[in-house]
Amino acid sequence: MSGRAGTVRAAIGSDDGAQQGPQHEHEGARQPVNGPVYGSGDGPGDGSTDGSVDLGLAERAHAALRAEGGTVAVAESLTGGLLAAALVDVPGASATFRGSVTAYATELKASVLGVDEGLLAVHGPVHPVVARQMAEGVRKLLGATYGVATTGVAGPEPQDGQSVGTVHLAVAGPGGSLVSSPRLSGERATIRHGAVTAALELLVGRLPSGPPTH
Repeated sequence: MSGRAGTVRAAIGSDDGAQQGPQHEHEGARQPVNGPVYGSGDGPGDGSTDGSVDLGLAERAHAALRAEGGTVAVAESLTGGLLAAALVDVPGASATFRGSVTAYATELKASVLGVDEGLLAVHGPVHPVVARQMAEGVRKLLGATYGVATTGVAGPEPQDGQSVGTVHLAVAGPGGSLVSSPRLSGERATIRHGAVTAALELLVGRLPSGPPTH
């Protein structure tokens, strides 16, 4: 691996959403998402998966990035490094992969990635705007053309009122940010790997040289 691709890992604390204290939601704290937001039943990666990651998607992402001279960085929570691993499994990844931040603890999403503390206090870490701000934050932090983020609840229990399989993904790039919120099902590992596949699909669909897979 070339020294051009760095990795920042901040894996401290508990699962996504395991924040101490009650969460209180009010309308005034809602923030808009720049770009489309796909709800349940829409967007890439919807539905259950077999727990495997299609590495062909990672290869397509790298090819599209090379074609435009771009780079990517990732910010992960529920996937805990699986997305970065899928990207670096591709030979020559150092040409386009800048690095990753695994911000598992809620406070690190704010202190490392710049997610709004008020948003986290009201909605918790599993929220589409949190995903968008994570993607934008890692893009800026690691100096990448694109930032990709994952947050959600992999199980086995619901967290902070969010059901198992709730997932929010985001891609931030020169043209703005895109958020997808697929509903995934299955065991914990299946949901985590499904989130990686959906995030790669979202990235490939966002890249100029990488049309959506479906």
